[in-house]
Amino acid sequence: MNSYLVVVATGSLLLLGGTVQAGVIHDRQARQNARIDQGVASGALTPHESDTLFRQQRVIARSRDRALADGVMSPSEARHLTREQDHASQDIYDLKHNDRTW
Repeated sequence: MNSYLVVVATGSLLLLGGTVQAGVIHDRQARQNARIDQGVASGALTPHESDTLFRQQRVIARSRDRALADGVMSPSEARHLTREQDHASQDIYDLKHNDRTW
C-alpha cells in the first residue's frame, strides 16, 4: 500500500510539473503578445514587423501544443520552448526599438 501511494504521488508530481511548465510558458506567451499589441498601438512596430512577430508566436504555440500532446511537458521540451521564447522576446525588443515606425 505504501509503495502504491509513493508511485501515485510521484506520478502526480511529474504531471503537475509538466502542467506548471506549460502554464508558465503560456503566461509568458500572453505577455509577449501584449508587448506586440502595445508596439502596434504606439506605432513602434510596422504592420510587416507585427505580422512577423505574431507568426513567430504561432510557431511557439504549435510547439507548445506538440510538447503537451502526450499530456506531459518534458524538461527538454520546456528548455526548447524557453529558448524559442527568449529569441522571440529579443526580436520583439529589437523591432520595437529600431528606427522604423508606422
